[in-house]
Amino acid sequence: MFLRRLRLYGPLALYGVFLLLPFYWMLLTTFKPDAELLKSPNPFLIFHVTIEHITGLLTQTQYLQWFGNTLFVSAASTVVSVFISYITAYAIIRLRFPGSEVVSTAIFLAYIVPPAILFIPLATIIIQLHWFDKLWALVPIYATFLVPFCTWLLIGFLKNIPRELEEAARVDGASNFAIIWRIIFPIAVPGLISASIFSFTLSWNEYLYALVYMSSSTNKTVSVGMITELIRGDRFQWGELMAGALIGILPAILVYFFFVEYYVAGVSGSVKE
Repeated sequence: MFLRRLRLYGPLALYGVFLLLPFYWMLLTTFKPDAELLKSPNPFLIFHVTIEHITGLLTQTQYLQWFGNTLFVSAASTVVSVFISYITAYAIIRLRFPGSEVVSTAIFLAYIVPPAILFIPLATIIIQLHWFDKLWALVPIYATFLVPFCTWLLIGFLKNIPRELEEAARVDGASNFAIIWRIIFPIAVPGLISASIFSFTLSWNEYLYALVYMSSSTNKTVSVGMITELIRGDRFQWGELMAGALIGILPAILVYFFFVEYYVAGVSGSVKE
């Protein structure tokens, strides 16, 4: 019995340590003074706790501005992308127009195009529209890679909703708009939450587009602001960097913590087909 449990829980414990070690190291670096960061008898322990890195990050940098920018862009991109994806997925599944399967496949293939290839033509469009260095411009930019995957995810989820529900609603006189928002929408909530979690976390961690299209410090996101403002040449402000990373992951952790059951239900529902 002991050996069987050891074979089961031993690898799981090692895997858990492997996953949690970076977060533990961020926590240590955040609350260690600079002198202890450079020279410590045991790098895995804190002998003198300090909050100077957190206070310095919040008072001497524009981190709160970056945090607010990231929150706005991530939330707005999520709402816009999930809304468009929901309408698109329903149209592909239920309207059955010629070439709907081809469109479904093409949408997913659009997602796997590397962002590094797209940012050059997107830059031309952004400059022509005079959207450069405008924070809200990141919302439609992020939608270019969020909508394809969310649409593909919702297509798989909506396929599992019985068509008889819509037919019964039509018999009762419901319009297409009423069916979409009063019949299908409540059932599709797990899939929508799953797509929203994906969109939010991907927008929150996005780096390339925010770096290329935002130049002023007040319009930077957390991922860009920390790299460009807290690294000066060969001098790394490790305490502030780790404090910013620790605070920056909190929204994603909270989203997953409260909606993980819906996320699992949405993903599992989308892959049944």
